[in-house]
Amino acid sequence: MNRKNIIVFTLVGAGAFVLMKSCRTIPKNVQAIQPFNLNKYLGAWYEMARFDFRFERGLNNVTANYSLNEDGTIKVINRGYDYRAQKWKESIGKAKFVTAPDIAKLKVSFFGPFYSGYNVIAIDPDYQYALVCGKNRDYLWILSRQKSIPDRVKQDYLQKARGWGFDISRLLWVEHSSGAE
Repeated sequence: MNRKNIIVFTLVGAGAFVLMKSCRTIPKNVQAIQPFNLNKYLGAWYEMARFDFRFERGLNNVTANYSLNEDGTIKVINRGYDYRAQKWKESIGKAKFVTAPDIAKLKVSFFGPFYSGYNVIAIDPDYQYALVCGKNRDYLWILSRQKSIPDRVKQDYLQKARGWGFDISRLLWVEHSSGAE
């Protein structure tokens, strides 16, 4: 094998590795909820806590609203209030199931063809509280249908997240005040 072929095979192998890693939609050893009922999950959610990242940095009163698009994908509207800029920020995206609609393993996009993982990894039977992670352990959210969450649910989700290897000390607790409405 000549040097040119070695370089080509190396580049192709590296590209395949990067593609495989970027296609991962859930952290290793974490399972998405199954069975999952999308119709019960649709609607408005309040963000109780999150790992902070640049798209939500500085936002409070954060909500997520999920509804069905005509093509069967899920419309995602994330909204939060930036107190420094004194204005609402909103992002609209879409999500779709990675495997099957009864497995809460989805991918979401806010930027064209680029998708990232969105996985419901814990949910109560009434679909009032959810623990959600991204494609890796850098993304974690605790959601509630109300502007608060019972302490027993909060502690349960924190224990589960810690057990799955998430650094829960990184959680930012989101304020929900009526002053920004």
